[in-house]
Amino acid sequence: MVDVICDTSFLIHLATKRIKNLSQLDTEIGQIQFVVPTVVINELNKLLSNEAKKNNASITLQYIKKFKIIPLDGKFADKEMILYVKNNGGIIATMDKDLKNKIKENKGSVISFSNDRIVLEN
Repeated sequence: MVDVICDTSFLIHLATKRIKNLSQLDTEIGQIQFVVPTVVINELNKLLSNEAKKNNASITLQYIKKFKIIPLDGKFADKEMILYVKNNGGIIATMDKDLKNKIKENKGSVISFSNDRIVLEN
């Protein structure tokens, strides 16, 4: 099973939108498991105090309760994920264009959304 590290924006989208190919994802790219770094959980908890983002953050925190948590700490999730990929390789799930480019520059893979479908970018 391949761990896919999720960032905050990806998780919010995953938890709040209807994703069309979620059940077929395992067969398309092998068996995967979405994992959540502690730094992302911290970001979601901070969003609970933002009135405009509170509802989505709450839904997302509830949605990820059964996800595997990985000890990836720091102040900035993007920076920690780039360092992780640089040192270990791997797949990062994000919707952030800048983060996607930095992950690809460091030989990592990216999972994102396109038309409410999860896609693997190269």
